[in-house]
Amino acid sequence: MQSIQNPNSKIQNRTKAIALAAMCLALFMTNLDDTVMNVALPKMQTSLDSTLSGLQWILNAYSLPLASLVLPSGTLGDIYGRKRVFLSGLVIFTIASAICGFAPNLGILIAGRIIQGIGAAALIPGSLSLVADTFPDPHERTKAIGIWCAVSGLALLAGPTFGGLLIDTLGWQSVFFLNLPLGVITFRIASRFVKETAQPSKRSLDVPGLLLSIIFLASFVCALTDGNTGGLQSPLIIWLYAIAGLSFVSFLYVESRSSNPILPLHLFKNPTFTVVTVVQVLVFFTLVSLLFVFSLFLQQVQGYSAAEAGLRFVPLNGTFVIASFVSGWFAARLGWRFTIATGTVMAGVAAFSLSRIAFDTDYGDIWGNLVLSGFGVGLTLSPLAAAAMSSVPPNKAGIASAILNTGTRIGSVLGITIQGTIFTQRLVSDFARSLSTWNLPSNLQEQLIADALHGAIKIPADLPANISVQAIHEAFSKAFVSGVHSTVLVASIALLAGAFLIVVFVPPMRDLEVENRKSKVESHLGSRKSEVESHLGSRKSEVESRKY
Repeated sequence: MQSIQNPNSKIQNRTKAIALAAMCLALFMTNLDDTVMNVALPKMQTSLDSTLSGLQWILNAYSLPLASLVLPSGTLGDIYGRKRVFLSGLVIFTIASAICGFAPNLGILIAGRIIQGIGAAALIPGSLSLVADTFPDPHERTKAIGIWCAVSGLALLAGPTFGGLLIDTLGWQSVFFLNLPLGVITFRIASRFVKETAQPSKRSLDVPGLLLSIIFLASFVCALTDGNTGGLQSPLIIWLYAIAGLSFVSFLYVESRSSNPILPLHLFKNPTFTVVTVVQVLVFFTLVSLLFVFSLFLQQVQGYSAAEAGLRFVPLNGTFVIASFVSGWFAARLGWRFTIATGTVMAGVAAFSLSRIAFDTDYGDIWGNLVLSGFGVGLTLSPLAAAAMSSVPPNKAGIASAILNTGTRIGSVLGITIQGTIFTQRLVSDFARSLSTWNLPSNLQEQLIADALHGAIKIPADLPANISVQAIHEAFSKAFVSGVHSTVLVASIALLAGAFLIVVFVPPMRDLEVENRKSKVESHLGSRKSEVESHLGSRKSEVESRKY
């Protein structure tokens, strides 16, 4: 006799599936917009007449608010309702996409990107929490989160390829306009099929900590980005560094005394959690900076179109996604420490090998290193998360996950900022050295260097006859590659340093599990001791009151 499925169960399953589709669509939209930017940068630079610092700001204007607001957005969802916060973020992100698409200049585009980052800070963690709430059954929840994570990998692959095709055919503005119909569709689905999960909470938002963290990140990134060529010679840069240092110290002071901090500092007393968080920052510092620098190299030096450059990132992005899926299998058999150290060393060696490329190096000689880099970086992600979650008590798993996510964004910001600064300074110094050997007038040298920072050399009419146009372009290409060499060297050092930290400070999996169980037992005994002392105190008070 065939079993008849309850019609209500069918409707519930259909509603859950549609809600999951809405969350995945929102995640795909934000991640696609994030990953496509690298191949769009050269077209943006030409269209908006931007310097390299401007390109850094196009990326960081999105990542900065995202890094600052991921942690407090979870608190806002707990207080005001996760669906409400998610839909608010979706509206903000969609409107900001329209601002970016219609931006007539660099300033408006950066402003739109800041607003986009604010919206994404509510969308990304909000979508995951709503998926978890929609699927209360642990088995169903695991499957749903697996689908949600797979969408991240799909966006990582589709961003450079699909985005590059859009940019070549419809212009860079099209990647922002694509968000408008996607945003409207997602809003209608989510508002109808996603249930609100507001839970009365006495938690309050740590406003002082939030403001200080924003001031620190913004001033520090401004100092690094705008100090590309001037360095400490500019009073403004000195003031920015001073503000960054003061706000950081104040942030630590406020968080150490806050009853509900956005960054619980006591978690960092655990050396494993601290090291894993630092390595997470280093991994994304490397990955994002490589994408940034090599996108410019492929298009501005080797002459590929945006779509062609996007296709050439498929080996790196594809192996990154594959390794992310299989890293859990490796870690279960070989241990977290060995898997993370292997991945970071593999990626570090591959990055160092890229320091041998020249401006005319064939892509066939590069792609193998990109594959190795992507696989090595992807191999570290799941074990890093597992080690972090296993090093903290279960009731701190949510905030630990949020800290790791914040570390990812901070690593991205630092990768663009620090590596972009290193790249720019090396490019300018090497190009200026080549120009000075030709004894060109200082005004002519300054003009050519300014053109180089805008991504395109414009040959001046008064160029001396003994200097060919080809020589100028070759000098620019060599200086550009010299900047690439500096960045990949720093990237390799960062990854190898991460491997060293993991080997030295992170215990093997069994030792970590024993430590975690010990801390759980100690925490349980401590709470039981407090309960017993409290009970004895109340009984003593009762006895004394009876005496009188």
